[in-house]
Amino acid sequence: MPYYHRAGAVPPKRHTQHRDPDGNLYYEELMGEEGFSSDSSLLYHRHIPSAVREFRVWDLGDQSLTPNHPLVPRHLSTHKLFTDARPGVDAVTGRRLLLGNEDVRLAYVVADTVSPYYRNAIGDECLYVEDGRARVETVFGDLEVGGGDYVIVPRATTYRIVPDGDRDGDGDGDGDGDVRIYAIEANSHVGPARRYLSKHGQLLEHAPYCERDFRLPEGPKSVEGENAEVYIKHRGPGGVVGTVHTLPNHPFDVVGWDGCLYPYVFNIRDFEPLTGRVHQPPPAHQVFEGHNFVICNFVPRKVDYHPLSVPVPYYHSNVDSDEVMFYCGGDYEARKGSGIGQGSISLHPGGHPHGPQPGAMERSIGAEFFDELAVMVDTFRPLQLGEAARATDDGTYVYSWEQNR
Repeated sequence: MPYYHRAGAVPPKRHTQHRDPDGNLYYEELMGEEGFSSDSSLLYHRHIPSAVREFRVWDLGDQSLTPNHPLVPRHLSTHKLFTDARPGVDAVTGRRLLLGNEDVRLAYVVADTVSPYYRNAIGDECLYVEDGRARVETVFGDLEVGGGDYVIVPRATTYRIVPDGDRDGDGDGDGDGDVRIYAIEANSHVGPARRYLSKHGQLLEHAPYCERDFRLPEGPKSVEGENAEVYIKHRGPGGVVGTVHTLPNHPFDVVGWDGCLYPYVFNIRDFEPLTGRVHQPPPAHQVFEGHNFVICNFVPRKVDYHPLSVPVPYYHSNVDSDEVMFYCGGDYEARKGSGIGQGSISLHPGGHPHGPQPGAMERSIGAEFFDELAVMVDTFRPLQLGEAARATDDGTYVYSWEQNR
């Protein structure tokens, strides 16, 4: 994030001696974006952060992507992916790939078990918590998260996710409740839309949220320990691959940090929707952006108040993008009659005009309020189908606009 924060013990001047009570030097680490040309933070470790004791390959499972060919809109059901109630699924290694392209990958997981320590060396992650509660432990400190939270994790941040179902962290999922996470993994950085920001990075008055809405890490943790494994997702032969590093010391050994780069949480219910006399287009709902994609959310709101307004969206062709809607609450007015429900994902590919289901336009006339919750990702390169999409595609959504079928 573009504003300065400080936590724990840091020296008065950067790049100067910083010692523990016994006189030993702490190890300063610069974590920065775009070389030395963008946002960064300085972290002070008890031990050398570069030390690796062992390493091995991490098998990520099926990461294959299949073209959406023939070109059709699709309906995917994420809640069908984890129906056997098997214990021991974590929010990192348990993710199942839904959709992806050269810029972003979308995955879903229902987790009941503490994840391994993990860092994504490819890009930032935007984790949307559909339901449940968890503690996201990071090298910067902890974040308590629950339903409706977006968690923005900068590239190469070491973290793990501890669901409420495994608060003691022993891996047996013996508590109450799973956490459901929709993971947006970028190949770039993720942040507020540029048009919301001043030239110095402050959120402007027309932005639908402000810095007061962000929750920052509680920390640092300053943990001691040995032989900690960190799972790393990175680029490699054929695309995305994984490696496990065993570190001689715990990765959360930070005693203090400061800067403008860190994980944070924003809750979807703190988004202030923009409304008008007639229907507002998707950019009015934008919350974040990455390279070649945007993230929007549709929240409960008053709707159009022109006397002849049609509150549901007009039909539109995504000539430059694919549109992915994740339906995560309420009752999405434009999709009634198509089988869309909680946990559904619709893929509307570029080149195909889409809009309300038959009858939705007439039903919406006179409505004053929509009680709906959805997260949308629009990409500017075609999305391909991952194994989870291929497993849950209903095969019939393409026909749902045909009135007399």
